[in-house]
Amino acid sequence: MNNKSTTEAAAISRIGQRRQVVIPKRVFDALQLQEGDYMEVTAERGRLAMRPKRLVDVGEVLTSGEAAKVRRGEAELKAGRSESWSAVKDGLAR
Repeated sequence: MNNKSTTEAAAISRIGQRRQVVIPKRVFDALQLQEGDYMEVTAERGRLAMRPKRLVDVGEVLTSGEAAKVRRGEAELKAGRSESWSAVKDGLAR
C-alpha cells in the first residue's frame, strides 16, 4: 500500500545538540503545522512517531451532565430520531 501524501512529505533531518529535530518545511506545510503547535512524541516499534496535538482549556471541557446530554443526542440521531431546527426553535420559544 503506497500512501502518496506521506511519501511526498518524507525528508531527512538530524538531531541537534539539545535533542531537537527540525521538521522540514515540506513536511511542516503538508501537516499544516504552525509555530507554537504541540506535538505528541512516542516510540512505536522502534520508530519515532510525532502527532500534532491540540491542548484543551479546562473551561472548554464538558461537565458530566453536558456529556450525558451529548451522548443521549447522539443515541437519538443513531436511532433515526431527530427534529428539524425549526421545530426545536419553536419548542424553545414556548
